[in-house]
Amino acid sequence: MSANSLDLASLLCSRLCHDLLSPVGALSNGLELLADEKDPEMRKRCMELLEQSAKTSADKLKFFRLAFGAAGGFGESVPVSEARALVDALVGNNGRVSVNWMFGIDSLAKPAVKTLLNLALIGLDALVRGGTLDIGVEVRDNVAEIVVRAAGQRVAFDPAIGQALEGTLPSAEMSSRTAPAAMVQQLAASVGGAVQVHITAESLVLGAVLPVA
Repeated sequence: MSANSLDLASLLCSRLCHDLLSPVGALSNGLELLADEKDPEMRKRCMELLEQSAKTSADKLKFFRLAFGAAGGFGESVPVSEARALVDALVGNNGRVSVNWMFGIDSLAKPAVKTLLNLALIGLDALVRGGTLDIGVEVRDNVAEIVVRAAGQRVAFDPAIGQALEGTLPSAEMSSRTAPAAMVQQLAASVGGAVQVHITAESLVLGAVLPVA
């Protein structure tokens, strides 16, 4: 593993820890409250919060396992329904975002699925005030075309993430926030594909074209 690969892996781990800190912290706090609470109604409320935090933690771990991890290697195909379930769970934990899917295929090669998941994550992060996340996948002439469109009242998109997606961000400026975008760019380049970014005041469109075997 090269130094750059080690740096990217470290930053992805930092991103994973950052995203899990809130629900895991809520679990810890809930357990402390439950240990001291005697009122039945408050104990019931604590249990509901614990269940919610546990579900959020599990959903994020399942998502990141496939989005960031090897999860069995890169040669396998993955059912699109599995990727959809992971994104739907992540969006469901947000509560302010609705997701629409458009695809006519049953499975995708793992590099394409990882690209889809990470683009969906970037789109979801941009919807700071909620909105809609449209995800489309199509395979034509052995080429997978992936499009993610995030639209809402306010789309917050760090230009550094766009640079990372396009492969123009200096390595010295890499951070845990841009690491998923950098991974997508490297993954697309490794299979002869490309990533595109288009941003307006009300929408963010992310696209990837990946050759498939």
